[in-house]
Amino acid sequence: MDKGGEALLKTEKLTHIYGKGTPFERTAIKDVDFEVHSGEIMGVIGHTGSGKSTLAQHLNALLKPASGRVLLNGEDIWRGEKKVSSVRFAVGLVFQYPEYQLFEETVYKDIAFGVKNSGVPEKDIESAVYSAMDFVHLDKSVAAKSPFELSGGQKRRVAIAGVIAMMPKVLVLDEPTAGLDPKGRREILSHIRAYRDATGASVVLITHSMDEIARLSDRVTVINRGEIALGGSVREVFSREDSLTRIGLRAPVVSRVLRRLHAMGIDVDCGACTVEQAIAELKRVAGDARA
Repeated sequence: MDKGGEALLKTEKLTHIYGKGTPFERTAIKDVDFEVHSGEIMGVIGHTGSGKSTLAQHLNALLKPASGRVLLNGEDIWRGEKKVSSVRFAVGLVFQYPEYQLFEETVYKDIAFGVKNSGVPEKDIESAVYSAMDFVHLDKSVAAKSPFELSGGQKRRVAIAGVIAMMPKVLVLDEPTAGLDPKGRREILSHIRAYRDATGASVVLITHSMDEIARLSDRVTVINRGEIALGGSVREVFSREDSLTRIGLRAPVVSRVLRRLHAMGIDVDCGACTVEQAIAELKRVAGDARA
């Protein structure tokens, strides 16, 4: 993961206004400076209506800024129609509840659709489809099935595979675990990490779940009322519990428990954010107490 140098994908003073010039005019995001570096998983959190999805749709040119810029590899993505088209393959966007956008007769055809349109040679399409299915743990036996015969979790994986098959440099996921049971959520998150680890691609993970952000992300951006409210490493952001509370958000359960223990006089590291980190920290404290 490259956190130094120029960001792979970034926005500069990005502003978007819905219904501009009408009685329903609304500024969704304002002067947003946001960046993602190569190979990192960037978590984005905020309330419903905070501007998270609007930001996501700017990252692959589905929305055009009212003002400001979106840069990919240092170049403005709106400088030329051809560039806009190529951006939509380099920055893959998976919408919330993407299974509602499945439309082909078979799983194979649905996953292959984007690959074909991205200009991949015909001889390489099959390999791309099956590789994407492997990433999301879809058995090849379902390739000939209708996607509408599958379970909700499987449909979600088909939709994600359809974007992964294009091998985007940046994978943007808007609430990828929404509506799934705990097992389904864990599986989807593991597939996202596997894709990043295997390809070195960057990931932008938009979610309401603080625990998912803590488990998966390298850095976090908090959006509130269309503006960046907080940003930094997972530990840095979740250690600012007072700031999160003022926004109406809460740190992960693990962080809150450790802070309560610290307030009780137990010398724990309040920066631990996941269950695994908390267990390690409690074992350390217990070991110190026995020494």
